[in-house]
Formats: sequence, C-alpha cells, structure tokens
Amino acid sequence: MLGGVLAGVVLVAGTGWAVGTRLRSPADEAALRRPPRPSPVTSPVARKKLTSAIAVSGTLAYGSPLPVTLAGVVGGAGGTDAAGAAAGGGAQRVTRAPHPGTVKEGSVLLEVNGRPVFALRGKVPMHRTMAPGTGGADVRQLQAALRRLGYRPPSTGVFDSATAAAVRRWYAARGYRAQEPDLAARRELETLRQAVRTAEEDLLTDREALDTGRDVKPLTVKLANAREDLRAARNALAAEKARDLSPEEATRLTELTRAVRQAEEEVLTAAQALAAAKPGDDRTLLEAKAAGARENLRAAQETLAAFDDEARAGKTTRLAGLTKEVRAAEDAVATADQALRRARRLSPLRLKVANGRRDVAGAKAVLAEYLKTYGVSVPPGEIVFLPALPARLDEAAVRPGDAVEGKVATVTSSSFAVTGSVDRDEAKLLRKGLKAVLETADGATFPAVLTATGKDAEPADAGTDGGSGEKKATSPFGDAAGSVPVLLTPTTAKGLRDAVGTPVTARISVGATGGAVLTVPVAAVVTSADGRARVRVALPGGGDRVADVEVRTGLAADGDVEVTPVRPGTLKEGDRVVVSDA
Repeated sequence: MLGGVLAGVVLVAGTGWAVGTRLRSPADEAALRRPPRPSPVTSPVARKKLTSAIAVSGTLAYGSPLPVTLAGVVGGAGGTDAAGAAAGGGAQRVTRAPHPGTVKEGSVLLEVNGRPVFALRGKVPMHRTMAPGTGGADVRQLQAALRRLGYRPPSTGVFDSATAAAVRRWYAARGYRAQEPDLAARRELETLRQAVRTAEEDLLTDREALDTGRDVKPLTVKLANAREDLRAARNALAAEKARDLSPEEATRLTELTRAVRQAEEEVLTAAQALAAAKPGDDRTLLEAKAAGARENLRAAQETLAAFDDEARAGKTTRLAGLTKEVRAAEDAVATADQALRRARRLSPLRLKVANGRRDVAGAKAVLAEYLKTYGVSVPPGEIVFLPALPARLDEAAVRPGDAVEGKVATVTSSSFAVTGSVDRDEAKLLRKGLKAVLETADGATFPAVLTATGKDAEPADAGTDGGSGEKKATSPFGDAAGSVPVLLTPTTAKGLRDAVGTPVTARISVGATGGAVLTVPVAAVVTSADGRARVRVALPGGGDRVADVEVRTGLAADGDVEVTPVRPGTLKEGDRVVVSDA
C-alpha cells in the first residue's frame, strides 16, 4: 500500500517537472528566436605546391592520321587520274582491298585492276608517270627507296635504263610485272620508225636524181670541159716556166755558139800565123786575115748576145700569153660553175631534196622524243609515298569491286595522340613542349606533352571530305569563333593500347610553383585603396578579432593563390584567414 502511494507521488512530481520545463515566458521565447550574432567565415593557411592547368577533352587515338589517295591511274589505262580513266572506259576498280595492320616499305597496300599499289617512304607526293627520261625530286626519291629495298639504281634523279631495270626486278620479286608499253604504244613506235624509213628512201631517190644532174646535164658537161681546159692551160704554163728555151731557140743557140767558137778558132789561127811569119812573108796579108778573124768573132758574139735578148723577150711573151690563157680558163670554170649552181638552186629536184632532208630530220626527232618515254614505266597510281614508314593502316575506305574515286585508306603512325580544342584565350597560355597528364575513364593517368596547337594540331584529313581535298562546311577541331585545336602526345605507350578510341581528359600544366608555398583561397585576398593586397587573419582566443596582414600574391590555381607576407612571420601555415564576413 505504502509502495503504491510512493509511486504515485513520484509520478505526479515527475509530470509536474516536465511540464514546468516546457513552459517559457514571452520574453524567454523572443530571446530564443533571435538570430545568432554573425561571425566571419575563415579558412586555414596551407603550405602546398600549386599547379595551374588547362583541361582538354579528347579521344585517345593513333597519331598522325593521313588519308591515302591515288595520284592517278593504275596500270596502262589512259588519262591522268582515276576519274579520267573511268570516264575513258578504263574503270579503276579495287580487286584487293587494304587490310588494317602494319605497313612496311615496299608492301602492297591494295590492288586495282589486278595491279599493285606500293607504299614507299618519301615526302614528295606521287604526281605523274615515271617513264624513261623523266627527271626530278620524285625520281630521286624512288631511286632512294629502291636502294633501301636492296635494288641498286643510280642516284641521278633521272629515270634511266638502270632505274628501269631495278623497277622491273622489284616488281618481279613481288610477283608482278612492271608496266611495259602496251599494244597501242608498240604500234605507234613501229609507225614512227616506218615514217623515218620512208622519208630516208624518198630522200635517197631524189638525191640520186639530183646527183646525176638530169635537168642540168649540159651545164655539167660545160663545167667539166672548162675545168679540163683550165688544167691544160696550167700545165702549159708550168712547162713553160720549167724550161729556158723552145726547141727552135735551143737549135739556134747551138748554131750561134758554134759560130762563136769557130770565129775564136780563126782568130787564134790568124794570130798564130802572124806570130810565125818570117821576114820574107807578107805580114800585111796576115794582119788583114787576123783583123778579119777578129771582126768575125765580134760579129758572132754580137749575134749570140742579140739572140739571148731575143730569147728572153720571147719567153716573157710566151709566159704572158699562157698566163692569160690560164686566167681565161679560170673565168670559164667560174662562169660554168655559177651557172650550174644557179640552175641547181632553181632546180625542182634540189628543192625536193632539201624538203626531204627536213622530212627525215622531223621524223627522227619525233621518234627520238617518243623513245624518251618508251619502255618500263611506273604509273602515277602504283606508288603511294608516305612521310614515315613503317606505319599503321588504320582504316580501309574501299572494298573489292569499288571504283577508285577518292580516299582508299587512312594510315597513322604507331605512336598515340589526343586531339581536342581549348578556348582561344586559354590557347594563348599554351606553348609546344608543355607537360600534361592524361586521365582515362577508369581513373588511370599517363604523362604526355603538348605537341602542337592551331592548324599544326589538325589531322591531315580534318576539314576535308573523304580525302577528296574539298573543304567540309565545319570542322570538329576548332573554329574561327573561339576554339583552337591542340595535339598531345603520350610520353609512354605502356598500358595505352587498350584505351585507344576511348575518351580521355588531359590537364596541361601552364604554370607551377617551385615547391610548397603558403596558399590561401583567392577570396581571402582583398585589395586596399592604396592598391596593396592583404589578408585578414583571425586572432587567437576566439571572437571577431582580426589583423590585417599585407601580402604579395603569386600563382593562382584551383581557387587558391600563393601569398608571401611583406613582413616575415606575420602569416604562417595553420593561421586562419577571413574568406567572408558572414
């Protein structure tokens, strides 16, 4: 009984206490509803390294994508390009499509009309048929590629016979035949050769007719006679010059010389008789005989001297006459020769021979020009020069049976790349060589480097339609309004192969502190009227007490900024700075 009473008392007392604690006066209720006094919002000063970065979204892919197109026909079809060949009846159709995988130098990318399309390393694009006599940087590039493949053409830059032989061996080693002249080309060569032969035969016939001088025969005979007369006159003049006297003069000289000798003998005999005369002999008679003998000798001598003068005068006269005959004969030869030459110049046969010579020279020139490009050749569509090999054939754009009208495949390098775009203002902070970090969807990170910005960062086929070279209306790699394309290259390939084709985020570091520095939230820094930056530091002991600390600001990143107190020791790690007043 007593226990029940006590329990009731306790219950009543407890109920009264509870009710009493919940009952407040109106003044108490108003005080409870008053808002708390505002206090500043603070953040701790931290010491850490700041890195400023620009984020780029992109897709991991193999780098340097390059569309592959053929520069012209494959095989001996006519025309200068694939479309022209097709329009001319020589349709260019794929007979073996490209296969994704590694492309090595000298490998066959695809077959068109059963003919190969080879891949070679080189920066000069294939743009024409390489045929005998062709010269230039593209031919030198082909020769260099053939030497790397083990065929040893000269490095002349001219598609000569040695280069043609190397091309023939190269094709044969790959199971193909090098492009030889087709039936039409061989027929054309034979036609040109026949034209040369015909022109030479006509010229020979006309020359023989001209040489026989059928239409100038009388003048030819007259010239021959004049030349014979000239020869005879010159011989007579030479003979006259070679001898002193004529036969008659020689006989006369002999007689006169004998008469002088006889007179000399008579003078001697008379002188001897006179010298041998005796006193009784008639000296007058002897002296008369001696005087007569001397007179005869003088007369004979005078006659001989007169004959000598007469003979010299006669020789001079004969030489003058013979010289005149020679000159007359020379004039006759010149006149006859001039008449014959004039007749030949005006002769129809001579004109025909001259025209025949020009016909022969023209036919030979056409044949020689044709032979310069006759023989083994490389059609423009049978080689694709790629800047770097080996490469990856990433995508085949044609299938067997397709007409070759544009891009046939896309090749890439074996390295990886990420292409994206950034705001034009952010692009001003970028420069080639900046470090970056790639983050895949599963959180894996890989180091990278900024390789290019702007047009240099666009893939080779970006902004074009299927490799045709025509500009698309828009390009996914930036536009003139405000975005700039960027290209990043991972510095390691390990672990990236499985991520090809997946989206990644790249963070390009555009600035960093050298190490850990004091940092505060950007909102904690205020600028006073004098232009100096400061922070408000909460003083220990609680309450609203703060102290202004003047600082110098540095790099800002991720909402924080580097600060250095102007007065050392006035700001340290762990201090709390005011971010906002309430």
